[in-house]
Amino acid sequence: MKTIGLIGGMSWESTIPYYRKINEVVKQELGGLHSEKIVLLSVDFHEIERLQHQGDWHAAGALLAKAASTLEKAGVDFLVLCTNTMHRVAHEIEAAVSIPLLHIADPTAHAIKQAGYKTVGLLGTRFTMEQAFYRSRLIEQHCLQVIVPEPLEIDLVHRVIYEELCLGIVSSESRSAYLNIIDHLAIRGAEAVILGCTEISMLISQEDSTLTLFDTTAVHAVSAARRALS
Repeated sequence: MKTIGLIGGMSWESTIPYYRKINEVVKQELGGLHSEKIVLLSVDFHEIERLQHQGDWHAAGALLAKAASTLEKAGVDFLVLCTNTMHRVAHEIEAAVSIPLLHIADPTAHAIKQAGYKTVGLLGTRFTMEQAFYRSRLIEQHCLQVIVPEPLEIDLVHRVIYEELCLGIVSSESRSAYLNIIDHLAIRGAEAVILGCTEISMLISQEDSTLTLFDTTAVHAVSAARRALS
């Protein structure tokens, strides 16, 4: 069994499901009292969030690269960054270590294609929806078509993530607003939707939507567990 290095805390609300899901998969596969070997380095999200909104991705990348290096020194075999948005600095993290980073977009894309979908809607932070780092990987490396919400919808999705979900607030009003946005993505051609922020699964689940939802938190965690067991 390989040891997983988790870079978490962005936010801590969505880091908890990683630990749970990884261990559930290991228990299911190995049985008995087995659990996964994990080293978690949880950052202060206040500092990361400030750098995000200042657009200082270089400084944010340096912080996470340092975290990755610390985990490598602790003896982990590969890294899992427990956030979609901060894959904006995946290259900086990879450059700082000699161990692999399991990029969250890759298992998500594999799951989408395995399910037979080609065109997907993408929900996430403004950075994930508007900047190229995430969409480009899905489009160029995995040949998917990606649709993002309209500008006012992007504002709403982003605000709910930072002002509610990252603080542990789950609102039925926000759930309804997200589901309306998903309906609009379907009208524009989305066959399925990526929950491309690790907090969104706190708000909506598959039972809420007629479209197939790909929860990146769960997909990423399961992929990490299987990699550790391989």
